[in-house]
Amino acid sequence: MRNLKVFIAYNGANYHGFQRQDNAISVQEVVEKAIGKLLKCEPPVIYGCSRTDAGVHARRFCFNFRTDSKIPCSGFVKGMNTILPADIAVLSCEDADEDFHARFCTKSKEYVYLINNKPNRDVFLQNLAYHYPYPLDIEKMRHAALLFVGEHDFGAFCRAEGKARVKSTIRTIYEVTVSENAGVVEIKIRGNGFLYNMVRILAGTLIYISEGKRTEDDIKSALLTRNRDFGGVTLPPEGLYLNEVYYGT
Repeated sequence: MRNLKVFIAYNGANYHGFQRQDNAISVQEVVEKAIGKLLKCEPPVIYGCSRTDAGVHARRFCFNFRTDSKIPCSGFVKGMNTILPADIAVLSCEDADEDFHARFCTKSKEYVYLINNKPNRDVFLQNLAYHYPYPLDIEKMRHAALLFVGEHDFGAFCRAEGKARVKSTIRTIYEVTVSENAGVVEIKIRGNGFLYNMVRILAGTLIYISEGKRTEDDIKSALLTRNRDFGGVTLPPEGLYLNEVYYGT
C-alpha cells in the first residue's frame, strides 16, 4: 500500500472550505471524486494538512492518501489536472513514508492575508483580496505586528466556538511581515499552529491599529487577558491564503 503525499493549490471562492460537508460542496469532496475517477476505484479518503473556511484559498495545501495503484507520480499529477476543475490544481506528488500524515507531521504553516488598498475596487482581485479603500499606515502595522511574535496565548484572537475545539490556545508565531506592492498589502504570518479565524482576526487587529481604534497596549492586554474586546474585527475570508506548509525540522 502506497502513501502518496500531494500538494495542491485552489481558489476557494466556489467551495465551502476544504473539509467535506454534508450540505455544501468542498475541495475535499471534489478532489476525492477526481482521484476515484483517475484510479478507477471508490473515492479514497484524503487527509488534509488543515481545515480552511468557506471562501479561503490555498497556494500550497498538502494532503496524503493510501492506494494500491501503481500509477507514477508524474502520471497522477497530469491525470488529476485533466479531471479537476480549473480552480483546483495538483502541484506535486511523491511517495511518502508509511507513517506520514499531512496534518500531524506538520512543523509549521504560513498564511497570507491580502488587502486591496486601492481607492477603487479591482475587478481582477474580486474574491481574491479584501478591499479596504482607506489609507493604511504600513509602518505602524509592522511595528505592532512584532508583538504577535513568540509564544503567546492567542485566546483573544480566536472565534469563540473555536476555543472548544482545542486543548490550548497557546501558539508560537515565528514571523509576521507587512508589505505593500502596487496598492496590495500583504500580511504574512508563520507559526506552529493557528486557531479558528486567528489570522483573519490578527489582520483585522492590525487594520484597527492603523485606524487608531486599537493601540499596542491593547494587543498586550489581549495576549495577557484573552479578552476578545481588545482585538480587532474578523476580516472576510476572501483575502486569506494558506501559503505554505512546512514538514522539515
